[in-house]
Amino acid sequence: QVKLVESGGGSVQTGGSLRLSCTASGGTFSSFGMGWFRQAPGKEREFVAYISRGGASAYYGDSVKDRFTISRDNAKNTVYLQLNSLKPEDTAVYYCAASALGRAVITTRRYDYWGQGTQVTVSS
Repeated sequence: QVKLVESGGGSVQTGGSLRLSCTASGGTFSSFGMGWFRQAPGKEREFVAYISRGGASAYYGDSVKDRFTISRDNAKNTVYLQLNSLKPEDTAVYYCAASALGRAVITTRRYDYWGQGTQVTVSS
């Protein structure tokens, strides 16, 4: 059983930055592709970013492309999401997730494990 714990959320003003972290335990971290999703109140969970097992490939949702960066450190069992140029519409609970599939996935049902989420609030 893999456990994922997110941290780093908080409140910032428009244009600010945050760095989210997600640390895994209980499994072989490098065997999972890792994703970040977000969910705003009353909305469906939305794909944000994905990084491959070794970190060589990354994919982003259209709304965050060129502003967010996903990375991972397999030695620390941790995946990161750097959030820059934040906008009020980025306000959401951000979740990390682990997928055993060996390819990029953007749908929630392809992920096997989920963290509890961390709140990001961007004020104008």
